[in-house]
Amino acid sequence: MDQLAATLPVADLARTALDALRAAARRAGARGPLVDAPLDPERVAAAFGSDRLLRVDGAPWAPFAPHSGFFAAADGWVRTHANYPHHRARLLSVLGLPDDAGRDALADALAAAPARQVEEAAAAAGAIAVRVRTEAQWRASDPGLATGAGPLVGTTERSDRAADRRDLPGGPLPLAGVRVLDLTRVIAGPVATRTLALLGADVLRLDPPDPAEIPAQHLDTGQGKRTALLDLRDAHDRARAQELLDAADVLVTGYRPGAVEAFGLRPPRGAVHARVTAWGTTGPWAGRRGFDSVVQAACGIALVESPDGTTPGALPVQALDHGTGYLLAAAVTDAWTRRTHDGTGRDVTASLARTAAWLLDAPGRDPDHPAPTPLPHPPSLQTRTHGAVTSARPALPVDDYPAPAHSWGTDPAAW
Repeated sequence: MDQLAATLPVADLARTALDALRAAARRAGARGPLVDAPLDPERVAAAFGSDRLLRVDGAPWAPFAPHSGFFAAADGWVRTHANYPHHRARLLSVLGLPDDAGRDALADALAAAPARQVEEAAAAAGAIAVRVRTEAQWRASDPGLATGAGPLVGTTERSDRAADRRDLPGGPLPLAGVRVLDLTRVIAGPVATRTLALLGADVLRLDPPDPAEIPAQHLDTGQGKRTALLDLRDAHDRARAQELLDAADVLVTGYRPGAVEAFGLRPPRGAVHARVTAWGTTGPWAGRRGFDSVVQAACGIALVESPDGTTPGALPVQALDHGTGYLLAAAVTDAWTRRTHDGTGRDVTASLARTAAWLLDAPGRDPDHPAPTPLPHPPSLQTRTHGAVTSARPALPVDDYPAPAHSWGTDPAAW
């Protein structure tokens, strides 16, 4: 996988995550190319770098907004994430800048501020900016210690049990008939639920109308799902969401711990509740917002991948997001397989920071690696075109997803 070349073994992370998924699918009774055919390294790399292959009406998508990226601070570097308008507005407000301030004004303000001060002020305001740390600094920090140990994905049994038992159909679609309510955004969670759809699950994604999802973001990760809008702040919509959840088998959430529970939503007895977070469900940063690029910066990956030992770098793809998504899908598949035998509800948790710790601990660093081979420009054997949208094919050896992604929020909120 020359397209995933990096100091850290990104290709090993991709193989580990996909091997875990295919093993879980086999335990669920899957048969056929999905689990038996060899993986195509180029397709795996393309799937992990799907944001760079996406085309809408032939035009590529720039996944990072102008206010997102690395910026020099007064005493180091910070990494910002301002792709969503509300995060951008909060970041500018923290720095005392007007809402129409450009990237240059943001850079000037950050250059005059200590990195730690920016990080703490952003967290308090619900903005996203972190101090770029060395690997050693992160490992010795309280949030680093909280996220550096334990299983890659945790699964715990709850005390509730369903009255019914469910049979697994096996074959090429081992999750056929399983209803998955998807309350996730951006990459890791949507990759997990898209993968469950590939295994046959009926996936319904719910979002609030505001803040809206970035349209191209959904086209990159929304294959195989339906997508509907409900505002949980509205009593009627909240009741409808609970009705949908009552009829679901699996709930997948991608918000900070407690965010969904704050609305009073509760999964039914015997359901699998899977949660993906940036920083884990415990520890001092559990309540903070985060994304793949931000986790890379905070935990030391950005400096491990530095091109010159000083300037922060990045992994060749959003590997923490994609790897964590496949690992979460594997754990959900295993949890559902067990549930069909005992009816017991289970909680599944994964975090980008824990996946980052695994990658930092993994053997096989190659500081003298060649530059990553560019991903192929569509159309190619690694992509599929449906109407105006060209996107990466599945990493698993099947022809395509059960359905292409379509416009965000355009389906009814119904099973």
